[in-house]
Amino acid sequence: MWRWGAVVLSLMIASAAVGQNIDMSTLPPRDAVQLTIYNGEDITLVRESRHVTVKKGLNSLQFSWANTLIDPTSVTLSLGANPDGLELVDTRFPHDRPQVLYWNVRSERDGDAKVDISYFTSGISWAADYVGITDLNESSMALQGYVTITNASGEDYDGASVRMVVGTINLVEKIRDLAQRSGLTSTALAGLKDSDGLAEMDAPTHQVAGVILMQSLDQIDARFDRKEIVKEGLSEYFIFTVPGTETIKNGWSKRMRLFEGAKVPLTTVYRYRPAEYGEQLVRMFLVRNDEKSTLGGSPLPDGIVRLFRVQPTGGLSVIGFVPTKYVPIGQEFEFNLGRDPQVILERIGKRSWRDDFWFERKDPKKLYSPDKGDRVEATDKVSGWTDHEDRVERIRNYRGDAIDVEFRFGIDGDVSFKSALAPTLFDFRTPDFKSSVKAGETKELAFELARRQGSSAKQNAVTLQVRGPSS
Repeated sequence: MWRWGAVVLSLMIASAAVGQNIDMSTLPPRDAVQLTIYNGEDITLVRESRHVTVKKGLNSLQFSWANTLIDPTSVTLSLGANPDGLELVDTRFPHDRPQVLYWNVRSERDGDAKVDISYFTSGISWAADYVGITDLNESSMALQGYVTITNASGEDYDGASVRMVVGTINLVEKIRDLAQRSGLTSTALAGLKDSDGLAEMDAPTHQVAGVILMQSLDQIDARFDRKEIVKEGLSEYFIFTVPGTETIKNGWSKRMRLFEGAKVPLTTVYRYRPAEYGEQLVRMFLVRNDEKSTLGGSPLPDGIVRLFRVQPTGGLSVIGFVPTKYVPIGQEFEFNLGRDPQVILERIGKRSWRDDFWFERKDPKKLYSPDKGDRVEATDKVSGWTDHEDRVERIRNYRGDAIDVEFRFGIDGDVSFKSALAPTLFDFRTPDFKSSVKAGETKELAFELARRQGSSAKQNAVTLQVRGPSS
């Protein structure tokens, strides 16, 4: 018997019936093993291949998963594309050995055979992190990506090819539900036997469900033979392959380089977006994930970014440690550095007034407006009006260089946004405008909000109107 980690695989040769063991062959180490880590689901697909020695007749292959997090419902055996006189007869789970299964393989010859074993395990995870070092002027950045793989599965994986899936696999969640069911319908079972060559499987229904789980994810996994984006419904997946092979020991973590970008263009901008960053003006580093910036070969997973700046003396100073979200190809890394004490934002309301009154007369019921020359009686009731407010976004820039500022904030109600700031609408209720502030300058960005109230309000949306600088 040959043992690796906590998993035991042995080959027994039976002359007449399964269970009449007359020989025990020591199996060689794995020829190859591949780990595909679906991080969001705590599922790792393990594929391993081995060469075994078989004798003519019935051979029993034993698999044990004691002291590991291997999912026994997912363990499958394949005899390869060219089985060459080999046939998988059945799969058995002995009742007196709850963490063992047997595959019975009939061979028409003596000699060597290749077998492939696939299964899911939990306890293997990965996390990305990045190191960014800006130049002295913060105009470019050397950006390196790393991935740390942690193995708490109970099993060692020597010389493993490691692949990591980015994104949410919605199909996994649906198939996992199937694998957890207590049984399958006779129709589903018959369809499985007819289509997948498992008619001789002697296994409980949870094993059959595990096979469905394995085959469904195999279909997804087959799409990852090349580095590419795969879109399924509203989900986006991508796979990273670590070059070469790695030894992933149980109870250990291992950090590996994912990519390296040299002299990546860097943009600095100040943003006021309360829905994203709270009620503050924050400083942002922006790096575009595209080929022009020496990145763009793949989406970049979420993680922690450690930012440093080169000093005139040649050393490094810490800018900050910030989290980043998943970044598709062509979109921007956004590093939120928080408030900058050298750039101050003051949000000022300068004056307010009310006009454009409409009145309602009870008998006959009708709306009247004095602005239209209508006479208003003492018994008439105010029905609609417009509230006006002049506001200013005042930015004080105490830095030694000019800065770019961007504003985006939502406004409720039927509102006209009047300004000379050339605003656009991010959505139906969110104006978006930007400006630049010179070094040492105090700049005021002025606008008027005209909010229609009562019967004057017709919609919950913002409209844009151009207002002259002095109007």
